[in-house]
Amino acid sequence: MEQVTIFWFRRDLRLEDNAGLYRALKTGRPVLPLFIFDTTILDKLPSRADARVEFIHQEIERLHGELEALGSTLLVRHGNPLEVWKELLREWDVQAVYTNHDYEPSAKDRDAAVAELLSENDTEFRTYKDQVIFEKLEVTKADGDPYVVFTPYSRAWKAKLEEKLVEVEEDPDAKNGQSDKLSFYLKPYPNERYFDHFHQTGSTEIPSLADMGFEPAGIPFPDREVSRELIRNYDRTRDYPAIEGTSRLGLHFRFGTISIREKARRAAKLNGTFLNELIWRDFYAMIMDNFPHVVERSFREKYDQIEWRNNEQEFRAWCAGETGYPIVDAGMRELNTTGYMHNRVRMVTASFLTKHLLIDWRWGEAYFAEKLLDYELASNNGGWQWAAGSGTDAAPYFRIFNPESQLKKFDKELRYVKEWVPEYGTKDYPAPIVDHKMARERCLATYKAALDRG
Repeated sequence: MEQVTIFWFRRDLRLEDNAGLYRALKTGRPVLPLFIFDTTILDKLPSRADARVEFIHQEIERLHGELEALGSTLLVRHGNPLEVWKELLREWDVQAVYTNHDYEPSAKDRDAAVAELLSENDTEFRTYKDQVIFEKLEVTKADGDPYVVFTPYSRAWKAKLEEKLVEVEEDPDAKNGQSDKLSFYLKPYPNERYFDHFHQTGSTEIPSLADMGFEPAGIPFPDREVSRELIRNYDRTRDYPAIEGTSRLGLHFRFGTISIREKARRAAKLNGTFLNELIWRDFYAMIMDNFPHVVERSFREKYDQIEWRNNEQEFRAWCAGETGYPIVDAGMRELNTTGYMHNRVRMVTASFLTKHLLIDWRWGEAYFAEKLLDYELASNNGGWQWAAGSGTDAAPYFRIFNPESQLKKFDKELRYVKEWVPEYGTKDYPAPIVDHKMARERCLATYKAALDRG
């Protein structure tokens, strides 16, 4: 029975600047790369044409090819992770398992179960920070408590980032990837010779989408590279949905096909507004890790007292992009068709659902979770609670986006609306399902009553 160290790919589908993989390779022991198509996740997906599964499959095939070019391979399994690990422990003498942190509650439960199994078999389980810049309690207030407001968090985050950038500049080994500081950016791997070659009959085959019960969704995926010019102009273009002014990198950050550290390093030099988007991502991951109740309940508990209307007919109209408010409808149709929605429009559609229609933010969050290619639990939850007023650093409840004003400000020439709502301006376009002024007053009264009770 061969002795191996296994590196478990999850939300880090790349060889370059991969913290856990780097550490595994530096041990000098043979490393067997592994990916598990997790049936505990896949079996819950409502659609067999889920574009995210197709994207993961595409990236696993890419990784497999890259590893074969290095004289290695990628072991791919399909099943319940705990059962897969039991099989692996029977097949190999696994000395250690290296992987990267995952902060979602269900993932933490999975890792705890795997760690217990490995411990029972005298196998090390080591995990590292990789999908965020700063995690958990790395950026805190002076008393050590986590920040719950973004602006002071971002100031402290940027100060810590500057320290890390200085470390890289001063570390002579950082440029060749040999640094033990893991301070900011790592080269792909210490040395190709640390990969070993594992070819056993059937062990390196990748199950097809059809084998796993899925089919192609037919949705194009955004490129992993963006121009420096786009990042330089990000603060001037990001709010206008009719132009290509955003990076569309969310999908790649979600599955780790690009390095968050490398992008932050560039953003720090090119555009502070783009860097802020990466800070928001860290912020929401930190909030979920330290306040896990946000997954099910409002961060501000008194907001759980709101009496939502939860009108199912109005919710279906919102989902279909048939509310009679063109910027809302354009956003929802873009989401349904492409798996993407422009960031500005996400705020408008979320505000409309929670405040104009008084539908529970959890309904909208779940719909976005089903549809978004770049869905991340922490960011999706944080964004929806921000829109509803119930989260950290949230928009105050009396701030209610006017969808008509938003349209005039950010899609004045109706280019975005005409692309996604071609019947706008004709008799075929529905009348608004709710009057803005009435809805605003109703929302204010409902929220005030709930907060007075809380």
